Amino acid sequence: MNQYTYQLTGNIASTEKVAIINEAGETVSYVARVYSNRLKRLVDGYFDYRYFLTYEVMNMREEPTFRITKKIRRGKLWFEAFSYTQDKRYTVTYENWRIGLPELAIHWSDGTMKIDKQMEGWSSFLVNDEVVARWQAVYKEQEDTFDVTLQIEPNSPIQQVDFFAAISQAALFIGS
Repeated sequence: MNQYTYQLTGNIASTEKVAIINEAGETVSYVARVYSNRLKRLVDGYFDYRYFLTYEVMNMREEPTFRITKKIRRGKLWFEAFSYTQDKRYTVTYENWRIGLPELAIHWSDGTMKIDKQMEGWSSFLVNDEVVARWQAVYKEQEDTFDVTLQIEPNSPIQQVDFFAAISQAALFIGS
């Protein structure tokens, strides 16, 4: 199992670049909230920084490797994601929302992964009901930060930390 950690500010409006650190204490990539232009950031402030929600993971040269963006159309909410390194598109949606127990699911051309999102404790990424990764964001009220831990199992069909970090980051704010 590979484990990664990073610390986010509790301020949803922050565009600060945050280092993602592996078990050896080395920075492997960065994650940050991004805006395509200043007007979007200004308008987003009007909507409490919850409308234009985009996160990007960057490599050590600060080149984007993965991007996830919140989409809202006709009352539906989903996320569109793109891996620059894999040249692959992903969609994160709510499943079974009509029966009252919505689940998050990640869809791509080769498969589907579900997210068992927990408000406290570990949230799991599942393929065929088997945990392939898990993440946890622990809020520290006095520092107004989240300590995030991400674990990727060797049996996961996706091993890229950028995939899990970006989707975990978006899932932290999904529905908000």
